[in-house]
Amino acid sequence: MSPRLSLFLVLSWSALAMATESPKYEVLKQYDGFEVRRYAGSVVAETEVEATRKEAGNEAFGRLAGYIFGGNTSKTKIAMTAPVTQSERIAMTAPVTQQAKGSKWVVQFSMPSSWTMASLPTPNDPRVTLREVPPKTVAVIQYSGTWSEANYLEHLEALKKRLTAAGLETVGEPVWARYDPPYMPWFMRTNEVQLELAAAPAP
Repeated sequence: MSPRLSLFLVLSWSALAMATESPKYEVLKQYDGFEVRRYAGSVVAETEVEATRKEAGNEAFGRLAGYIFGGNTSKTKIAMTAPVTQSERIAMTAPVTQQAKGSKWVVQFSMPSSWTMASLPTPNDPRVTLREVPPKTVAVIQYSGTWSEANYLEHLEALKKRLTAAGLETVGEPVWARYDPPYMPWFMRTNEVQLELAAAPAP
């Protein structure tokens, strides 16, 4: 990674530390160790990267940060929101130790609620696209700590087991959400694993 790109990523993550808006949701039900949320519809800027989870996150973050910092047709700066989300586009059949090779990851920034698809400027980078995300019901497990693969997989497995025990079915790929910049001490970070549910749980 070039020194210029490294500096850009540091400044971009610094903007995340000052982010004040997050996607709106309602907590539908609390379970032991996780909760179910109903998210309102939103607009996201997203990009797809084929790399390891860590490399994909860094590359995608630079592209998306470039868009909101003025890399668009009107050179408009758009406020950053939290979290940054990352999900796997294509499920791999290889072992976890090799899964990162050739995996495609989709990384998203949610756009502030004051923006719409019609009002957002077009990205200069063709690898960045804008998309409307419909309302959805999501199971979420929250944890602190490092952004390691092991930490993520541990909490993903814990969430899957709790969902099975609760009789809740999921759809789609898991989403990894990060709310803090990398210089935030690991024990103070807020991270989440999210899985979309096929249906809302009974009250």
